[in-house]
Amino acid sequence: MKFSNGCWLHKEGTEVFSPAQVYFIKKDDQVLVKESGKFTCKEIILCAPTHKIYNRGDTLGGVNLNIRISSPYSDVLRIRSNHYLGVRDKGPSFELTMDEDHNIEVNNEEELLVIHSGNLRLEINKSNWKMEFYRGDEKITDSGWRDLAYVKTDWRGLAYDDGGTKNTYMRERLSLSVGELIYGLGERFSPFIKNGQTVDIWNEDGGTSTEQSYKNVPFYISNKGYGVFVNHPEKVSFEVGSENVKKVQFSVPGEGLDYFIINGPTMKEVLMRYTDLTGKPGLPPPWTFGLWLSTSFTTNYDEETVNSFVDGMLDRKIPLKVFHFDCFWMKEFHWSNFTWDSDVFPDPAGMIGRLKEKGLKICVWINSYIAQESSMFAEGVEKGYFIKRPNGDVWQWDMWQPGMAIVDFTNPAACDWYSSKLEALMDMGVDCFKTDFGERIPTDVVYFDGSDPHKMHNYYSYLYNKVVFDLLERKLGKGNAVLFARSATTGGQKFPVHWGGDCWSDYESMAESLRGGLSLTMSGFGYWSHDIGGFENTSTPDVYKRWAAFGLMSTHSRLHGSWSYRVPWAYDEESVDVVRFFTRLKGTLMPYLYKNSIESSNTGIPVMRSLVMEFTDDPTCGYVDKQYMLGDSLLVAPIFNDKGIAHYYLPEGKWTNYLTGEVKMGGRWIKEEHGYLSIPLMVREGSLLPIGSRYDDAVYDYADGLILKAYELQENIPSTTVVYNDKQEVEVQAKIFKKDNKIYIDVDSKKDYSVRLINLNNISSVTNGSYKQDNNDTVITPDKSGQIICTL
Repeated sequence: MKFSNGCWLHKEGTEVFSPAQVYFIKKDDQVLVKESGKFTCKEIILCAPTHKIYNRGDTLGGVNLNIRISSPYSDVLRIRSNHYLGVRDKGPSFELTMDEDHNIEVNNEEELLVIHSGNLRLEINKSNWKMEFYRGDEKITDSGWRDLAYVKTDWRGLAYDDGGTKNTYMRERLSLSVGELIYGLGERFSPFIKNGQTVDIWNEDGGTSTEQSYKNVPFYISNKGYGVFVNHPEKVSFEVGSENVKKVQFSVPGEGLDYFIINGPTMKEVLMRYTDLTGKPGLPPPWTFGLWLSTSFTTNYDEETVNSFVDGMLDRKIPLKVFHFDCFWMKEFHWSNFTWDSDVFPDPAGMIGRLKEKGLKICVWINSYIAQESSMFAEGVEKGYFIKRPNGDVWQWDMWQPGMAIVDFTNPAACDWYSSKLEALMDMGVDCFKTDFGERIPTDVVYFDGSDPHKMHNYYSYLYNKVVFDLLERKLGKGNAVLFARSATTGGQKFPVHWGGDCWSDYESMAESLRGGLSLTMSGFGYWSHDIGGFENTSTPDVYKRWAAFGLMSTHSRLHGSWSYRVPWAYDEESVDVVRFFTRLKGTLMPYLYKNSIESSNTGIPVMRSLVMEFTDDPTCGYVDKQYMLGDSLLVAPIFNDKGIAHYYLPEGKWTNYLTGEVKMGGRWIKEEHGYLSIPLMVREGSLLPIGSRYDDAVYDYADGLILKAYELQENIPSTTVVYNDKQEVEVQAKIFKKDNKIYIDVDSKKDYSVRLINLNNISSVTNGSYKQDNNDTVITPDKSGQIICTL
């Protein structure tokens, strides 16, 4: 939201009240700080008049800001600024994890108030208001004249102000430095770098080709190695180098603003600290990384159709792990009633059992909108389970389902009621749910617990997905729950997995989907998926095959469309070959992918990540948005044209093509042609990849028959990896170390394994093992436990 008219003026009718000075300081329980010197406390409270106080008369009226500074963790500072403190907060609030006993270190000097949290330091000029944030000696950002402000957009003067909170805002503007780039703010399909954009944090059902977003997160991250989290579930308006090109501005309606400055110094460390605060990504079970196949949306299907799809995949030797039933598993006009359409599926329990005998998991589509024709509608009305209008009527409209109502998840009884319907499906054999929608949540409503409807608009997605995820965890156990969710906000990363929403079926939509996914994983989310081949319309076979390679080199992979099927033989026989090839490839990568997923759930560092997160010091990587790192070692560059031309960037170092073994020097752009059974899949130098022995499933014993592939070993730098089982227990620990003319291999495993030294064929002898040459590689098999030493 813009308040200015150029550099000097405000918009007509707008007045801005910014701190002029610090008049007095309190700490913790309103204890006045009178002396200079150092001390520790939990919170500092500043009285900041918005005009200079020269004498007692200057204290008679005017706008004062109450500013509170604290720290929930080391290297994180919280800044809360309020005008009127008597405004009632009706909630909801984000669920944050904070150390309430964490202290800040304060030095109250004559001109400066200095506040430390770890290596993060805030200096406040007390006589001429300014806040400067430092990491050590490096200033990372600041807030100065007219930046932090209370804003009135209907101002006629103090004498005419009725003290109301309508048309009032709190805003902050933090400086941008030369070359500083801003990322994140949720899943956004606009340019990956947010500089120059206006971004409103407001969930909407707008597809993937507009500035609207299904997943809005009021958090951004800078390539300078810090992040800013605005702790408001309602609409937060960001002006990222737009209204003022040297500043990131964020504003919220009302009388208060609450935000956190999060230090790195690396972008990964920023995300680690941000997810300490808002929650780590949940860990999806291993089977979810296999291939998902859907009925598609408005297509015609019954059990015979479903079986033809499933059997067609199995007959063509395409490993399939999940079958998804989209909306029409329920009868039309009855969504959602969570009852199978008996005209189409007369024996749903038997059908599910038969599909499970083929090794499949089952997913069904749901949402939280209850149609008037639904068998659940009357009960929901009678028991008060729906969102209501201010006059007490149930809120209804005719968009999506005629006369539909919306479940009120602030009502515990409504949550139990909704969960009980899903639990019956789970008892039938359903393994997970596609939690669709949750964005078009009205604001002219009343909630059971009195929540502010403007704050609930975005937050609704959190409650909706939490209710379903909690049920799955309760029934299946921690680490075994998964959703396929579309809407989200802060904290939604705890309830994976999320997919990109309704995209078109062309290369442009494929690229915008990737931008959205990378933005989301810059916002605290660990995993991401998208509809292979696109959702709306039907792609050409060319787009489908390129999208299949991209989709199967994503953390989660689903074939799903709108009004046409997505089975590969519906396109051409080569599409079958492509889907089979990349599904099998992903199966062999499961030890690596699951390792990275466990690390993501522990640290908050996403599995699918941008190049700028991994190679922040490489200036080119700051602008790359059509390729990504899949885990810590693999670089993936999808192809976005019908010529088969890949144009991608490799950071410094040696990179090895995983599929061909070809080595390329980095620090440059590469342009090359690829067939459909190929994609630039490049391995970072010094990597030790754990590769599985099976390609026909996502779930197997990853340690049994493990192949440890070593790439471009670095002198005196160890390459390490681990392999986990499905209980997240370490089964294999491996380290390879190259020094002078020897390679030392240490592997702790109780099961058979081998080591493959990629592009290294000058081994002269091996102790504790045998070796053989295989093209340019050397394959080593241990004779017994203990260190293996290879002599070059």
